[in-house]
Amino acid sequence: MSEVTVVTTAPVRAVSLFGRLRALIVPLLAVFTAVLIGSVFIVLTSVFSDTGASIGENLVKGVQTAGAAFSGLLNGAFGDSSGLTRTLVKTTPLIFSGLAVAFAFKGGLFNIGAQGQLAIGSVTSAWVGFAIQVDLGNPVLSAVVHVTLALLAGMLGGALWGAIPGLLKAYTGAHEVITTIMFNFIATNLIAWLLYAGSPGEGIPPGPLNDGNGVITRTPTIYPTAQLPVIYDPPGPQALHLGLFLALIAAIVILLVLTRTTFGFELRMVGLNPTAARYSGISVKRITVLTMIIAGALAGAAGAMQTLGVNYRYEPNQSLGLGFDAITVALLGGNNPIGVILSAFLFGAMDAGSTRMQFNSGVQSEIIVVIQALILMFVAAEEIIRTVYRIRGAGGPAQKLSTGWGQR
Repeated sequence: MSEVTVVTTAPVRAVSLFGRLRALIVPLLAVFTAVLIGSVFIVLTSVFSDTGASIGENLVKGVQTAGAAFSGLLNGAFGDSSGLTRTLVKTTPLIFSGLAVAFAFKGGLFNIGAQGQLAIGSVTSAWVGFAIQVDLGNPVLSAVVHVTLALLAGMLGGALWGAIPGLLKAYTGAHEVITTIMFNFIATNLIAWLLYAGSPGEGIPPGPLNDGNGVITRTPTIYPTAQLPVIYDPPGPQALHLGLFLALIAAIVILLVLTRTTFGFELRMVGLNPTAARYSGISVKRITVLTMIIAGALAGAAGAMQTLGVNYRYEPNQSLGLGFDAITVALLGGNNPIGVILSAFLFGAMDAGSTRMQFNSGVQSEIIVVIQALILMFVAAEEIIRTVYRIRGAGGPAQKLSTGWGQR
């Protein structure tokens, strides 16, 4: 009997591992193709520039510029300890926000509202950080309590902001794409009011959370006890804080929830087929609301990372686009928590190295945004990659963004 067991299980594991590796082919080729097209853009910019040189000379210059650009990108992201730290710091909120989008995807929900949930989480964590002073007589204990409260406040803020679209989806059928987009606008303008610097000449007072500087829209600085502990501080302006390990732990927890719990099974079943899930006795409404609450909490944690670990206050430009980048991160990672970590690291590196790329080659850092958009396009429309590289389909349906488009 034991011999039969060995013979039957080993090939199954081998096939499973091969299948997992094969699933990486399309995302990797999507990144490669996006970088290749970005290089072509850089070369064409040089070829058609008015330098007085011949087309051939401009072509050579364009190739050299593209090489210098991507060399600068790699050096800026990994060239020294400061660059690697910058990459990891930028990776941290992307892991949290990518998990927020991926988790909702698993439940069949397209959470466009990660940006708003992230901003609300960032502001609420800042409020706890500067409005509440924790002094328990022991500096270490005070810091542990205060930073924990601030982080939980950020997660709670994001969870509440995500719960509302979830409730609207579950009990009124309002589509989550529309409601989460609207909640992004509401969050942006609500925060703008809270942080408004005021206009004494017009008799307009500052917002209730403004630090009273009279010029800049920002909150006061949080207390040192609310700051995330620094675990590595290389030469340079950026230090690595504890948030990276919290993000990795969160990814593992989400993976276990999805694959090892009854709730995770129900969530995935609702995401695959809500009608079948309902007939099997699963409360689709409960799963929908809980999914958005957890997704919002993860996005709120991403915002808290920026406030408690990087800026030590909230400023509107600190979370610019992080919630939207999370959509690309989640899709590139195949909505798998481990994949999200890898794709977040890639995006963190591109963001961290873009300044050095621009400095070394003169290529505008916006080309990175173009490459990120191309990656999203190729991942969403993976048939393009399969056709170009002659890759056979996996035999299953293509990656779906959501089962909720106009359904339920």
